[in-house]
Amino acid sequence: MAEADYKFEGWLGLDPSSANGNMQWGEFEPKPWEETDVDIKITHCGICGSDLHTLRSGWGPTMYPCCVGHEIVGTVVRAGSQVEGGLRVGDRVGVGAQSDSCRGRKGDCEQCSSGQENYCQKHHTGTYNGVYMNGGKSYGGYALYARVPSRFAVKIPDSISSAEAAPMLCGGVTTYTPLKYHGAGPGKSVGIIGLGGLGHFGLLWAKALKADKVVVVSRTSAKREDALKMGADDFIATDEEPDWARKHANTLDLIVCTVSSTSMPFAKYLSLLKLDGTFVQVGAPDDGLPAINQFALIMKRIKITGSLIGSPADIKEMLQLAAEQRVKPWIQEIPMKDANRAIVDMAAGKARYRYVLYNEQPGVSRL
Repeated sequence: MAEADYKFEGWLGLDPSSANGNMQWGEFEPKPWEETDVDIKITHCGICGSDLHTLRSGWGPTMYPCCVGHEIVGTVVRAGSQVEGGLRVGDRVGVGAQSDSCRGRKGDCEQCSSGQENYCQKHHTGTYNGVYMNGGKSYGGYALYARVPSRFAVKIPDSISSAEAAPMLCGGVTTYTPLKYHGAGPGKSVGIIGLGGLGHFGLLWAKALKADKVVVVSRTSAKREDALKMGADDFIATDEEPDWARKHANTLDLIVCTVSSTSMPFAKYLSLLKLDGTFVQVGAPDDGLPAINQFALIMKRIKITGSLIGSPADIKEMLQLAAEQRVKPWIQEIPMKDANRAIVDMAAGKARYRYVLYNEQPGVSRL
């Protein structure tokens, strides 16, 4: 396979101030090429809250320079001789938040052996700010091209547009997997806490999985109309309903919490669950979760758990559901050249409900 005749360039965070809209456009060195790799010409990349956490070193020290973006969609322009999944040059593919694991290598872990690469215990490589098994550094999708191991590149169904598919690859699958795993569907009442990029996907998936009742919980009623348009059966505005916890107690089988806040009313959220209810935390605040009283768990045998993104198989399954049920995320497309403005607006909560960057035609300035 001939060497690439294109450059890997993108928006680079050089220090924590980059999260304030100070990313710099520049060239970066992708992982060393392996015959199991594909190069992708990026057309779209969703903006995820994880991008902001990483740019500001919120979850730990970031390996600057860092190019974020792990909701990548584009076209394969180079494919190694040992690619998986039958990928070929010209295929439209997506890459989510993970792009390497120990799977398929000598001594791979139990999770990878069972198709749960997202829980790899030996070498979980994020699509950005990570290190590949061959020692190369991972760079994300606020860029022109990406290089990833082919087993983490998933074909996009023809009926889903690239702009709609992009945010599904992290935001979408992060809420899809816990809903599917914990049995959201007929006979179940589901609560989604927070109606942002993650939360709106949680609502869409719960409806697509045919849950009997889907309730959105938010601080104010500002997004009530949007939630109802997306299919919500009820809406709880916690700052505007003083007695909300008592009024809605013991009504939900499953809650997926997308909020990233240390000050959320955790115990009151748990009161919404029925006996043997499950609370799944997917939001990841920089400073951790608030404390709770043990009786919130003991009195109703409540289970608190978490969930991490999804495996390539999960992503394929989710995309198939989206195609069959015609799931349409609420997105706003923004030119890649405006990525700095977009992340500032994202941090300010202006997205309704997911920003998607797109690369313009060759010759258009990106700076």
